[in-house]
Amino acid sequence: MTIPSTQDPTSARPAALPLRPELAGEEPYGAPQLDVPVLLNVNENPYAPAEDVVATIAADVAAAARGLNRYPDRDFLPLRAALADYLARESGVRVAPEQVWAANGSNEVMLHLLQAFGGPGRTALSFAPTYSMYPEYARDTHTRWVTGRRAEDFTLDPAHAVATIEAEQPAVILLASPNNPTGTALRAATVEAVLEAAARVRVPDAPDGAGAVVVVDEAYAEFRRTGTPSALELLDRYPHLAVTRTMSKAFAAAGLRLGYLAAGRPLVDALRVVRLPYHLSAVTQAAAGAALKHTESLLAQVDTLRTERDAAVAWLRAQRGPDGAPLVVAETDANFALFGTFADRHAVWQGLLDRGVLVREVGPQGWLRVSIGTPQEMERFRTALTEVIEELSS
Repeated sequence: MTIPSTQDPTSARPAALPLRPELAGEEPYGAPQLDVPVLLNVNENPYAPAEDVVATIAADVAAAARGLNRYPDRDFLPLRAALADYLARESGVRVAPEQVWAANGSNEVMLHLLQAFGGPGRTALSFAPTYSMYPEYARDTHTRWVTGRRAEDFTLDPAHAVATIEAEQPAVILLASPNNPTGTALRAATVEAVLEAAARVRVPDAPDGAGAVVVVDEAYAEFRRTGTPSALELLDRYPHLAVTRTMSKAFAAAGLRLGYLAAGRPLVDALRVVRLPYHLSAVTQAAAGAALKHTESLLAQVDTLRTERDAAVAWLRAQRGPDGAPLVVAETDANFALFGTFADRHAVWQGLLDRGVLVREVGPQGWLRVSIGTPQEMERFRTALTEVIEELSS
């Protein structure tokens, strides 16, 4: 009896695929996923949802599953209304459900923004160092990508920002606040200066007076320190502003994949044009809606993580690196801290990993980023870092 071969008939010869030239040699985005005891590398919330939250999500998903033979609600207004209610509670800014948009993570929300307002002949602008996915959104939408610079302390100088906008005439400006990987929050005056400059931009092939869209990425907004404003407070004055959020961080729902934004209705309606049909599944809508019913308990750990962050920053600043110089820590309003600087940051990263602690080797040369974990995880981090520095100092 001859058994048919299951070998791929093309496996014996190299694939010749018509890959877009700008994708040649590119690697998929992603932080290392390693099986170690202490994972402090991807800014997840370390506290799992409580059992009552899990029960509500399970019940609501089960109800949605009974209708999976039907397409989901493509405009999901009930979920958008629940998100609008949450924003009003968290920031004091009330928006209509129609001013909210959501997708599979804030990554997809950002992609929608570049699909709608970027494209060939247009430019997207940000200020480095910042989130490493931004240039990929630009690449994937054939949008020219340019960056200005941040100051040595990772703040953004308004005069430099305005000058860069005037020189580059971007269609989309991306500002992360708090910034990833630095944790730096933008001052309200800086955001307003960018918005005013953006309104004066003349985007190619756009209607006269359209200006540039400014996206303030507030993925870590719930972790900001008292007195740090949200750009949501500027929405009523600037129709070309979009403020993005996520349920991945503060809501301890990274596995849910639900990101969203608030903006003027015309801007949101533009995103509805470019979204894929039924892009948000009935299961995702149900799970997100169920989680929002437990906002208070899901956000209960945010204060704990803020306290743990501030303690970690203070401890790091009291340490000395292998060269004897004090460690430097960027000001942070997020659930992570960027610290350094190290002549050989990879050696420090590897030393931590060898001791069962995974942090992120990201950002400018010499710096490492640690996500804030539980008190027990942070104690493991402190012990491991102390040992690594002692080892590299000898």
